[in-house]
Amino acid sequence: MSRRRIYHLVLEPGRLRLSKGPRENRSRLAIDPLFRSAAQVYGPGAIGVILTGNLDDGTAGLWAVKERGGIAIVQDPADAQFPSMPERAIRHVAVDHVLPVSDMAALLARLVAAPVRESEGVMPDDLPIEVDIAKGQNAVDAGIERIGAPSVFACPECHGVLLRIKEGHPLRFRCHTGHAYSVENLVAAVNEGIEEALWSAMRALEEGALLIQQLSDHVQEHRDSRSAETLAAEARDAHQHANTVRGVAVARAALKTPES
Repeated sequence: MSRRRIYHLVLEPGRLRLSKGPRENRSRLAIDPLFRSAAQVYGPGAIGVILTGNLDDGTAGLWAVKERGGIAIVQDPADAQFPSMPERAIRHVAVDHVLPVSDMAALLARLVAAPVRESEGVMPDDLPIEVDIAKGQNAVDAGIERIGAPSVFACPECHGVLLRIKEGHPLRFRCHTGHAYSVENLVAAVNEGIEEALWSAMRALEEGALLIQQLSDHVQEHRDSRSAETLAAEARDAHQHANTVRGVAVARAALKTPES
């Protein structure tokens, strides 16, 4: 069975382009690369729309649209099934319009028919570099070190050093491979890693307990009761530790929000 191929979608003058660039906010297809490329190519003619969704993908890209003089539209959080993405966009971007989905078609038709704003806005230093990374260019060759400073954090995906991006909102990070994270998505990725590590530890303890118990039974058959009792006690300890780890994993899962 062939694996499903998922690409970033970016804009270039007069055409759309699919790219296998590094994942952003744990996703490919991500919204931010699309918005950034629209801002780069079309400046004040770009219109970014954020709809219902979890976490904050799209906020950084919408910020780039506004910096270049474009228009930012966000679904009213009260109208969204998952209000997180609209709420984050409103918090970090000077949004032009907040309205229900039912009113968006008329607004978009009016905006498209109106003359494009004359102001080109500003070209953030990070914008062309991040667009090139989304298109698949090597992040180091694209100039990632010019737009970020090393942080104390590691990339959850490739474990390289994360650079803190100097411009834009909200606070973001990229590694030298090109993986990008907002704070909320970085926390979500770290939590996923912790959960995987806990379940992996629990599996190792349970398998160890089974192995040691089988060795105890084998030794018992050879009438070495002292060694058998020692191994059985070790197996019980491993099983108890596995249950402790399981309790931690379940408790963490119960505390996590649906967004993460």
